Order: sequence, then structure tokens, then C-alpha cells
Amino acid sequence: MSSDTLNLFSFRGKIKILHLTWVAFFITFFAWFNHAPLLMAIADSLSLTKDQVKTLLILNVALTIPARIVIGMLTDKYGPRLTYSLLLAVGSIPCFIFALAENFVQAALGRFLLGFIGAGFVVGIRMVSEWFPARQLGTAEGIYGGWGNFGSAAAAMSLPTIALLFGGDTPGHEGWRYAIGLTGAMALIYSVIYYRSVTDTPKGSTYFKPKKIGAMEVTSPGDFVLLLIMKLPMYAALALLTWKLSAGVGIISGTWAAIIYASLALLYLLDAKKTYSINREIFTNPPAPVHRYKFKQVAVLNLLYFATFGSELAVVSMLPLFFSDTFALDPVKAGLLGSAYAFMNLMSRPAGGLISDRCGRRPTLLILTAGLALGYFSMSLIDAQWPLYLAVGAAMACSFFVQAGEGAVFAVVPLIKRRLTGQIAGMTGAYGNVGAVFYLTVLSLVSYQTFFLVIAATAVLGFAALLLLEEPEGQMAEVLPDGSVSLIDVA
Repeated sequence: MSSDTLNLFSFRGKIKILHLTWVAFFITFFAWFNHAPLLMAIADSLSLTKDQVKTLLILNVALTIPARIVIGMLTDKYGPRLTYSLLLAVGSIPCFIFALAENFVQAALGRFLLGFIGAGFVVGIRMVSEWFPARQLGTAEGIYGGWGNFGSAAAAMSLPTIALLFGGDTPGHEGWRYAIGLTGAMALIYSVIYYRSVTDTPKGSTYFKPKKIGAMEVTSPGDFVLLLIMKLPMYAALALLTWKLSAGVGIISGTWAAIIYASLALLYLLDAKKTYSINREIFTNPPAPVHRYKFKQVAVLNLLYFATFGSELAVVSMLPLFFSDTFALDPVKAGLLGSAYAFMNLMSRPAGGLISDRCGRRPTLLILTAGLALGYFSMSLIDAQWPLYLAVGAAMACSFFVQAGEGAVFAVVPLIKRRLTGQIAGMTGAYGNVGAVFYLTVLSLVSYQTFFLVIAATAVLGFAALLLLEEPEGQMAEVLPDGSVSLIDVA
């Protein structure tokens, strides 16, 4: 067997860690998207309007933007074992809040807080990068991301049936509460299992930590400016959410919206100040060339994840409704067909990582991003005149390029700077949620067809940004606790 081949039937060493970690990710997504296939039953039970339902979709991805940044920092500082276990345990609480909601405000609170559990993806990226060499990293990260991401599809396929078993098929039944509560129980139980079953690194390996915590380190003044620019869309996405909740559905008054806008502006200034304090030395004492990395690599990956994972989050949330509205399907069938989009994660995301390992990081991303744009353009053409099987086939074909692109993005993330992997993964992952907030807001304003066309247009912009990405080559340098330098292969 080739040294580059992973024996996935093993449950020892690094393969054991990979399996335990993708299951943790699977559970976070199973819980995070527990609402999507049950939206019609939830709306009926809580007497929600169509605007309120769309607001829940946006709230579901809002908190994940700052959460992924924070969780990335905590992962780098305290290690993925403790961080993932606590995230699963704490993330179970909003599941129970949502399951017990009696009105829109309570449901909105539960959905907003549930966005926190969506940050779990970041933790596993660092864990897998600690256990696998560069030549296998794209494949391993692809398996972690793809099989874990399948949690959203598993929720779409199973939760409507579970809800029916507990609540019957009568109008306004409460079976959805049991289905969503079950996902919280799964997260709570697995938090204990994960903590007791993994270690942060293989025996004898060093866990590299950032020199300082609180903001990402950069290695040149130009990169510092670019970092501040790349932070702006994350705050803008939260401002967009505030606008939607104020002007769109009116659950926030104009006065409170103004307060939130001002708070976001102040937070950005404080963030910029903290970032400067972490990086002030680069202006007077730049690091040696061996310790530098190019932040533009991170910026390009952020934009690509905006278009790939951002669109997946948005489409997974709305696809059951899209099939139901377009083809007049019942909730169970619409949920099953909507899951087809995420179903491809089992193969496509690992395939993206594998192709990236074998064919190069940049060429792989260029091909997959072009396919993503064409895939969403084809979905924009779907209407009631299409045969249902052809519409589902178009969604699955599009999802291959979307999810393979995600796998290829995170084949690059751990190869930029090892001690910052959690933070780089956190920022890149947060851009996926920025994309989701942007796309879901667009969906609330336009038709399904225009929604898909907007995603295709942003994919074209991502393709242009890819021309600036450099293929990772050689080695990265990290400082050991004793002050010596360790060189880590990235090619």
C-alpha cells in the first residue's frame, strides 16, 4: 500500500483521530441544521409568517461569523480536544431552547445561539493538521469536512421522519420538538466521548501555539493593512443582518438598530487597535524571512470560501422550500430531495482534497470554481416545467463543484502557518458565514432564479481572485518551546 494511501477501515492512530473528529463535526452540523427540513412544521406550530421563517434562516448563520474567529483563537491556544468537547456541550443548550420555544422571539433566540455550534468545523481542521503529513493533508481534511458536513443532509433525511414518529401527521403537531431536542442530546453525550478518546497531537509531537492571543499575527505592514480590510465584510454582514431584522421584519426598532450599528463600528475600531498591539513589532522589527507568510493567501481563500461554503449554507437552508414551492411536494419528500445537495459531501469534498494533493492546490481550485459558477447558472434555469429528476440531478452536479471546492480550500489552509492554523481556519470559515448571510439576505429580496444567478456571479469574482494565489512550496518554520526552529513540509 502506498504511503500516501489512507486505510480508512483502520481505527488506530491518526485514522482513529480522523474518524472521531469527523463524527464530532457531523453532530455539530446535524444540530446546526436541525430546523431546515422541519421549517414547515415549525412555522405551522408557532404561527410564523413567511418573513419570520426567512429571518430564522439568517439568524441561524449570524453568530457563527464571530464564533469561528473566537473558536479559532481558543483552538490554537488551548488545543482542539478541549475546545471541541466544550463546544459540543455548550452547543447543546440552544437546541433545547429552540425545541421548547413557544413563539417567534424564543425561536429566534434559539436559532441565533445555535450559530455558535457551527464554529466546530474550525477545531477539527487544526486537529487533523496535527496528525497528518502535508502529502495526505488535503485528502484527510476533505474526508473530515465532507463526511462531517453530511450532518446537514442526514438531518434533512431523518428528522422529518423522527418528528412524524413522535407527533403524527396532524396539522400543528409537536413532533419537531422531540426531533430537535434529540440533536441536542447527541451533542451533549458526544462531548464526553470525544474528550475521553483523543489527544491534540501524536505522542512526542509539539503543539505549536501563537505567540500572542487576541488577534491574528501578520508579518509585514502591507499584510496588516490587508488584514484590517478583510475584517470589514465580517462586521458588514452583522450590520446587514441588523438591517434585515429592523427594516425587513421589524423585530428590532430603528433606535436599537442605530445602537447596534454604532456598536459594530466601535467593535471594529477596538479590533483594529488590538490587531495593531499584537503586530506592532512588524513596523519596527520585521521578522526574519524564514518566519514570514503572505496574508494574501488567506485573503484569497476567504473569498473562495465565501462563494463555496457560503452558498452551500444558504442553499441547504432553502432547498427543501425551493423544491416544495416549485414542484408542490410534501415536507418529507421536499426534505429528502433537498438533502441531495448536501449528500454529495460524502464524496465530493474528499475528492477536492485528494485532487488538490495530486494535481496542485491552485490548478484544482481554478477548475472547481469555474464549475461552481456554471453549476449555479444551471440551477437558475430550474422551474416547474423541468422533470423533477433533472432538477435534483442539476443540484447534485452543482454541489460536487461547491463541496470539492471547499475541500480544496482547506487543503491549503493548514499549509500557510501551522501555529495560526486555527485562526486562519476560523477567518476563512467565518467568510463562509458572511457569504451565507449575504446570500440569504439576497434570497429574501429576489426570486429563486435571481438568487442562484447572484451566487454564480460571485463565483466568477472568486475565480479572478484565484489568479493571485501562490502554490505552497517548500517548508514553513515554527519556533519550538526551547527556542530552536522546526521546519515543517508543506509540499
